[in-house]
Amino acid sequence: MPAKVDVEKCSGCGSCADVCPCEAITVDDVASVDPNECTDCGSCVDECPEEAITLDD
Repeated sequence: MPAKVDVEKCSGCGSCADVCPCEAITVDDVASVDPNECTDCGSCVDECPEEAITLDD
């Protein structure tokens, strides 16, 4: 399952996009994950200061 962003928590800081090794995350007002590019590595989950990104099993 690709990473999911809780748009209510996301501040749009871009930290997740900076650490994504496959460039699956874009940020406009909030982060958005391209499920076709996400490899479920979890880098964004660890980086997010708002705890707005999760990996669901």
